Amino acid sequence: MSINPDTILLPALLAGGVAIGATVAIERFGGRLGGILATLPTTIVPASLGLWAHQQDPALFADAMHSVPGGMLLNACFLWLWRALPPRLPSTSRSTRLGMMIAFSLGCWGLGAVGLVTLQERLLEQSLGLSWYAWGLTIAILFGGLWAARDPRPAPKGRRKVGTVALLSRGIFAAIAIGASIALSDIAGPLVAGVAAVFPAIFLTTMVSIWLAQGEDVQAGAVGPMMLGSTSVSVYALASVWLFPALGPALGSGGAWILSIVLVSVPCWMWTRRGTPSTDD
Repeated sequence: MSINPDTILLPALLAGGVAIGATVAIERFGGRLGGILATLPTTIVPASLGLWAHQQDPALFADAMHSVPGGMLLNACFLWLWRALPPRLPSTSRSTRLGMMIAFSLGCWGLGAVGLVTLQERLLEQSLGLSWYAWGLTIAILFGGLWAARDPRPAPKGRRKVGTVALLSRGIFAAIAIGASIALSDIAGPLVAGVAAVFPAIFLTTMVSIWLAQGEDVQAGAVGPMMLGSTSVSVYALASVWLFPALGPALGSGGAWILSIVLVSVPCWMWTRRGTPSTDD
């Protein structure tokens, strides 16, 4: 099956742009507010538009979007590793510790992604459908995020200016991930594309660049809010399954985005602020 570059390039460029803006939020506003802002449905929006343009089949589009919550659950686990593992790393140089974190977290994500796609394929083979499965995983992400953010942790703002190269690398990384996910919808099918669409490009570049530029406190403090806020991406994906065919991609993506913000992001922001001094925001 041929790949149309016209339906890949624009979503990829949009994803790169929003990746830069979302990750800068953590450094500018602190881990709590920045963590919620960084997990607003951003790269999933151009990814969903690109997948819809590629598929032109509501059933295949639904399969891709129903696989997103599984990918977001993997991302939540990926984020948790960046809080739980650093204190257990050996006391070596910062660059060595960072390399260990990158290798271990991406390795765990990759193994989980293989298992996830295999499970989803089995569910479809047995005609069980993915809707119930997707909603169940979304609820699991929500409760996992509530647990991770149950005890407010110090989440200071970044004190150092991030260079242009670092900012551009985030956008390029996210653009490549989203472009590849759309191309995979033709090559490997919608299930793989749906998981690839939420590859933790933003999460990884955020954790790495903040670790290097601001220190471990800023990125560790953002993990809980980011895990909680990432539920909004799953809600966007599930809402788009219904709204894209009903309203078209433009209005459908806008409606799904608004629903995810109202139902998830705003309540999550209020939850992370409870009992927390304003200076930590």
